[in-house]
Amino acid sequence: MDTSSFAQRLAVTGAMPRLSVGMAKTVDIGFLAPLSGQVESWGLPGLNGCRIWEDWLNRAGGLLIGGRRYPISIHAYDCGGDPAEARKGAQHLVQAHDIQLMMMLGGDSFAAVGDFLRSRRILTSTLLPSDLSPDTPYVIAPSEVHPIYVVTGVDWLARTRPDLKTVAMCAQSDGMGLPSLATYRAAFKAAGITAVKEVQYPAEGGDVAQIVQPMLDQNPDILCWCTSYTPMVHAMTEYAYGQGYQGQILSCTLDQYDVLMARTSAEFMDGLVFQFPDFDDPALREKAFFFNQPNAFYKEYNLRFPGSWSAVSWEYAAILDIWHAAVEKADTVRPMSVLAAMKQLGQVTHAFGPAEWWGQDFFGIDNALVGDWPVVTMQKGKARIVEFGSVPKWLATHSGLLKAEMQDLGQMWDQRLGRTRQSPALGARNIDV
Repeated sequence: MDTSSFAQRLAVTGAMPRLSVGMAKTVDIGFLAPLSGQVESWGLPGLNGCRIWEDWLNRAGGLLIGGRRYPISIHAYDCGGDPAEARKGAQHLVQAHDIQLMMMLGGDSFAAVGDFLRSRRILTSTLLPSDLSPDTPYVIAPSEVHPIYVVTGVDWLARTRPDLKTVAMCAQSDGMGLPSLATYRAAFKAAGITAVKEVQYPAEGGDVAQIVQPMLDQNPDILCWCTSYTPMVHAMTEYAYGQGYQGQILSCTLDQYDVLMARTSAEFMDGLVFQFPDFDDPALREKAFFFNQPNAFYKEYNLRFPGSWSAVSWEYAAILDIWHAAVEKADTVRPMSVLAAMKQLGQVTHAFGPAEWWGQDFFGIDNALVGDWPVVTMQKGKARIVEFGSVPKWLATHSGLLKAEMQDLGQMWDQRLGRTRQSPALGARNIDV
């Protein structure tokens, strides 16, 4: 099978034949995620990206199955941050539509609907691999394997800035922050960088001075925010700026960096390392087997949904790209056949190139895709990719170190599965401007 994405093949071959005459049936996809409320920015930008993907595919003729083409229809349900609303939404989508793929943010919302979706064998995607376990065989994390990819930023920094010897880290004590903290711990240890301070703060945030000042007091070469939510990333960065910090800053995400730069300076932000690029980055145009014509996608997204670009704007659409390739390989939309086709490919092309199914040792099942991931730095006020780091290569050498840190913070799948309470809810990525 041609492992290139739908959009890449479309760009090469031109528009596909429009064979929609006489078609009465659509292929239905569910989108169950927060579209309002405090977690809106983890869902709505992703739905926006999916609408672009849906329009592109349907204009090209639709999904090819059995020699015919079928249009895609994405049905969205806003579950906010409420697990009870997620249960209601899952039931509505499944009962009202013939859902072939359910797309979710994951976390608490998935925990509320996992049994329901599993009982109906509905193929479900998540952005959080912490949802994966042997009890979730129909759940896949093919787009973002948070937080494993953050090792690439630390590795790049250690190789390009060997003068950096110490780090102070902080993270919120929830299902997003603790796995990130464990991964950054492992990455810094692998790089020979000494942690001189570590602060864990509540999931809802905390007093920035009480978090950052003890880190600054250790005079670290690096300040690492791990995967703190955007309001905290902005507040902590502004605090460091106000205190005259001149060292290196590292963060998983840097959404709305233009707002943060306006509150600090381009000079202060220069060199900050994170993991999510803008899709007009020249390096993406040069990347082989890349997702959905990144520059065209980025331009159309900002034209149709101005001011809403974030780390998740492309991630759900990237999942659709992988699903589309598997559907055409299986020549059916039946979920289990599509999942089998994904696995039979062995190596799959995900957003940033070839990737492989992985996760048995960490999640109890190989349902996560790992491959290259971009390392991004701020350069004169603009995010720019400096390298595509190999996650599998890092894991081949340091997986034991990562597992030990995950176990220390209680983040291995068997530890999580044994808990009786749910993880704290995810916080918002957006901020007040």
